[in-house]
Amino acid sequence: MVKLSVIVPFYNVQQYAPDTLRSLKANAREDFEFILVDDCSRDGTPEILARAERELPGAVVVRHEKNGGLATARNTGIDRARGEYLTFLDGDDWLAPGYYEQLVGAIEDLGCDFLRTDHVQCTARARSVQRVPVGRRGVVLNPREAILPADRSTSVDYAFAWAGIYHRRLVDKGLLHFTDGLRTAEDRPWIWKLHREAESFAAVSLLGVFYRRGVATSLTQIGDVRQLDFIRAFDQVIEETAADTEAASLLPKAVRTYCAIISHHVGSIERFEPAVAKKLKSMSAAALRRMPQDVLDEALDSMDIQRAGKLRRLRRRPAAAGVAA
Repeated sequence: MVKLSVIVPFYNVQQYAPDTLRSLKANAREDFEFILVDDCSRDGTPEILARAERELPGAVVVRHEKNGGLATARNTGIDRARGEYLTFLDGDDWLAPGYYEQLVGAIEDLGCDFLRTDHVQCTARARSVQRVPVGRRGVVLNPREAILPADRSTSVDYAFAWAGIYHRRLVDKGLLHFTDGLRTAEDRPWIWKLHREAESFAAVSLLGVFYRRGVATSLTQIGDVRQLDFIRAFDQVIEETAADTEAASLLPKAVRTYCAIISHHVGSIERFEPAVAKKLKSMSAAALRRMPQDVLDEALDSMDIQRAGKLRRLRRRPAAAGVAA
């Protein structure tokens, strides 16, 4: 029986993949498997993974014939996974030795559906610890109760899929797959669905994932049209939350978060290509008009004047023909 399946998508990360794979080797155990998904890389990544398949215990390499993006690559890994538990890692990040053994031990001790962990953010030579925004540690909690309050950072804002471990029963319930084809913000509908529909979770003060921030090839650093998938991702969050039995209490959080993300992207619009910047404004304006307007008004009223004013002006922007999320 495979105890843990680790799903690791790779796309054009030949500079970082060796560090990632070395850290996986330092976490190998005879009942762990490492599903390495090559999302149609065009650099030296396939050769690095071919060598890893021979040298890394438990490694299985799966290759995409067409690039599908992170969400699709993770789904490929989930479909191939055999473990009682599943977790994720990105192809340019790395782990502390022995981390996965501690992670499995923690979720087995607690017996919950999923577990969230802290991580170390690495920007060039700087290191900082990022904490799960959950106050109670090492106790089983109701995931729905960790969504609110609307005006503070909560567990649904800490959307990193690799910062945790997930029981296979979540796969069986249809809760662990990502929205196919999302190129960015793929973790957002996913974490909201987990917190709305899973039965139990916990947060633990366990450090072991090193998240490489500011990588030049990372999609978050590239201002092209793929970045606009955040609108499709948050539209899904709004739509699914609106259908929830507790929509009245949960929607203010979803709308406020969506507004914050729109404000962030519009506030750094200079990093986008000119045609994409124009499309960002039009799509964001249309997204604001699609939101429940009474909930949006309340969210804007609760924000600082500068940010609320920017979003109100954007909402009044004339609709462009043919613009869709």
